[in-house]
Amino acid sequence: MYRSHNCGELNASHINSEVTLAGWVQKSRDKGFMNWVDLRDRYGITQLVFDESRTDKAVFELAKTLGREFVVQAKGTVIEREAKNKNIPTGEIEILVTELNILNPAITPPFTIEDETDGGEETRMKFRYLDIRRNPVKNSLLFRHKVAMEVRKYLSDKDFCEIETPYLIKSTPEGARDFVVPSRMNPGQFYALPQSPQTFKQLLMVGGMDKYFQIVKCFRDEDLRADRQPEFTQIDCEMAFVEQEDILNVFEGLTRHLLKEIKGIDVAEFPRMTYDHAMKTYGNDKPDIRFGMKFGELNPIAQHKDFGVFNSAELVVAIAAPKCGEYTRKEIDALIEWVKRPQVGASGMVYVKCNEDGSYKSSVDKFYDQEDLSKWAAATGANAGDMIFVLSGPADKTRTQLSALRMELATRLGLRNPEVFAPLWVVDFPLLEKDEESGRWHAMHHPFTSPKPEDMALLETDPGKVRANAYDMVLNGNEIGGGSIRIHDKGVQQLMFKYLGFTDEEARNQFGFLMDAFQYGAPPHGGLAFGLDRLVAILGGQETIRDFIAFPKNNSGRDVMIDAPAAIDGKQLDELFIALK
Repeated sequence: MYRSHNCGELNASHINSEVTLAGWVQKSRDKGFMNWVDLRDRYGITQLVFDESRTDKAVFELAKTLGREFVVQAKGTVIEREAKNKNIPTGEIEILVTELNILNPAITPPFTIEDETDGGEETRMKFRYLDIRRNPVKNSLLFRHKVAMEVRKYLSDKDFCEIETPYLIKSTPEGARDFVVPSRMNPGQFYALPQSPQTFKQLLMVGGMDKYFQIVKCFRDEDLRADRQPEFTQIDCEMAFVEQEDILNVFEGLTRHLLKEIKGIDVAEFPRMTYDHAMKTYGNDKPDIRFGMKFGELNPIAQHKDFGVFNSAELVVAIAAPKCGEYTRKEIDALIEWVKRPQVGASGMVYVKCNEDGSYKSSVDKFYDQEDLSKWAAATGANAGDMIFVLSGPADKTRTQLSALRMELATRLGLRNPEVFAPLWVVDFPLLEKDEESGRWHAMHHPFTSPKPEDMALLETDPGKVRANAYDMVLNGNEIGGGSIRIHDKGVQQLMFKYLGFTDEEARNQFGFLMDAFQYGAPPHGGLAFGLDRLVAILGGQETIRDFIAFPKNNSGRDVMIDAPAAIDGKQLDELFIALK
């Protein structure tokens, strides 16, 4: 038996007990006649003490050879600690060691294994197995486990069945790029790793498994960001004999359950917002509603004067930033430069100070009087002491720019408290979106999403106005999940493929298996998928998902620890019938 207890559980109630511990040496302090060693495992730290007058001489001398991260086993007696440490659960006791075994020595690690480390990100990713020993990373992984267990508990209690679906599937051109896998036994042919288990979970509904879920790995060969990895994990779910309201209720319940069990928070409101309202009011389809700063459209009250910039704009829109009326000219100029950055792309910005005495001072006083500016304040909900920021230009582009400014201001003003949670549903998305280069329509979600029944006729006349039976779950300005009611009728599915530009042959070649299944009695069904990585990060109060993944990739999609991806042996390429150019 390597250990009788772990390094985080001993306390004053164990005094005089004989125990055996095992773990890593966190640090040691040698005072000549006394030596203290902090022994660490996943559960905590326990102090070992070696006393020249009470410890066997061989054990005492061996303790002096211990270095950081040595793996050791220590046997001894739990005694009361003289200098107690109230910062750790084991701080009232220490172990007077009678027997010490070095299980494995260690070389000096490339960075300190402490909460606050001196290791850079690239180094810590290269030695990720060492980084996991640090509390911040370890606790993030344990937190992820807790969230996953609560998901399984909730869904299982709701009669969902966890079913695994294949990882080696067929490549399709829709959506993001696939990772492909050559087949040695089928020369010149390839599997794809799934971007999601979408078609398989629909087939499970045809098979009568009316409540399915899976915590599943998915793969997308796309550009990476802080909240995106080439391989990621979904909480993938599907239900049969349901309408949209049924699905929203079940997964609103899951979100409430997670916030209650993980964070101890009861959510009072769970609002629903249409896509059109979200875009008009917040400039994006995943609005952060922890704070205000709603958009105010100024076209009717700003395009009646001789200010050509506004008069020529498709949209003039503004937000009121609370308590920013005291911004200096230097601070305002810095914000103007911020919105001009290529990442935002605005050509300029107009501002209005709302003075405490009820007057206004703007950068366009030459064109607008106090009555005009008071109307702008009313349209944006501005109060005395606030600052109004105005952008103008093409409607969609300008809303996106103002949305970015809104989030930046909220960050600067401390309005994005990670311990405050504001979930909502965004519903009634457009079914289709047009690619401006090709002129083709694409499914905004995927080609299996059902149109709103009342909008079906618009597919022929005005496809851009067709609404989808689709919905996204948004939490604190992040899309954490999304789904839809699916098409379950073969004829409607064929019609959808037609509007997406598929020929009958292309549709048959790629999705014939699904349409064939629909002929055997497909029930009405729908579902959604949560992004587990992103959900866990938000619940954990973080913006990036990396620390909640055991072995993440870097921004280039590389695993610097194992040096992957990497070239493979020529013999393997020959077996796979692949010739590199």
